[in-house]
Amino acid sequence: MEIIKVSSLPLKEVISDIAREFGVTFQSECGIFTVDIPQRLGSGTITGSDFEGGLGLIRYDCMFNTDLTFEHTLDRVHPVKFLFCLEGEIGHNFSNESTWHQIPRHRNAVVASSSNHGHRVRFRANERTVFTSLELERKSFRTKIKCTPNSIVKSWSDMLNDLAAEKTFYHDGFYSLRVSELFKEWDHYEDSNFLKYLYLEGLASKILVVQITQFQDDIRSEGKRTLLRQAELNQMMRAINIIDERLEDMPTIRNIALEVGLSAVKLQQGFKELYGKTANKYVKEKRLETAKTLLLKTDETISNISRLVGIKSVSYFSKVFLDAYGILPSEFQKNRERKKVQPGNLEE
Repeated sequence: MEIIKVSSLPLKEVISDIAREFGVTFQSECGIFTVDIPQRLGSGTITGSDFEGGLGLIRYDCMFNTDLTFEHTLDRVHPVKFLFCLEGEIGHNFSNESTWHQIPRHRNAVVASSSNHGHRVRFRANERTVFTSLELERKSFRTKIKCTPNSIVKSWSDMLNDLAAEKTFYHDGFYSLRVSELFKEWDHYEDSNFLKYLYLEGLASKILVVQITQFQDDIRSEGKRTLLRQAELNQMMRAINIIDERLEDMPTIRNIALEVGLSAVKLQQGFKELYGKTANKYVKEKRLETAKTLLLKTDETISNISRLVGIKSVSYFSKVFLDAYGILPSEFQKNRERKKVQPGNLEE
């Protein structure tokens, strides 16, 4: 087991400590600090930035040749850490406790140590691990927001107001799809220099807002949670496949939710997060798109097409098609036959 000792703050100094322990130098560009993992230990990078108001971001994307632990010790109150595991698995432990918490892929933990006690973060050997820590220094953050955070759930309000770190705080769960999308945006952000620094500063605040919103969702009972977690995405995809493949005899939205193991509320929220629309609107648009394709590419009758897309009334089918595309399905079909409308020419 390799142990890397880190005894500094802010994150620039954390990166500096890690580089010293690795026996390498680190790179600095417009407030973004990066250290490459030396070949003797493995591969990958660690990147961190500090921002005004007590927020910071550090991301580990690495694979180590041996089990390795980062040991954060500092004779002062440590920041609150919002840990997000995107790949692999990490272990977390408060330095004054023996219990280790495992944080696998798609899960996150919010950790605040008591007094001046530190943290340990453990990596498994020969496993690519990607995890991000949003760091929040409570005193600086309170100065920035100029108010006491009492409008959020009490346990979090108490934790953020605990400037002297009198109590330990630990909460874990699956992170939301919205958080996952924020990390994907980070992965695809291409600008460098000060633009990237400004982007990361805004991203840190977004992650904090989404995380607090998610926590308030977490404490609701299971059936009343509305935010879609990243780990529930596969269930959401199954629901979408059921709709796409079974338009003719599609179950109700409630039954689809039961079939894939989500609540109806969670399923509806998933459609809003993924597509910006309700499940019913998605179904309606899918029926119309499928009907348009059948009208263009087959010789099925209007009646059969209406049935195939799950609309029992031909007159209602004609009405919704006209509302959507500005033309009756019968006229659209005739135009196709007269070669006045070709596939792809109809504007939605």
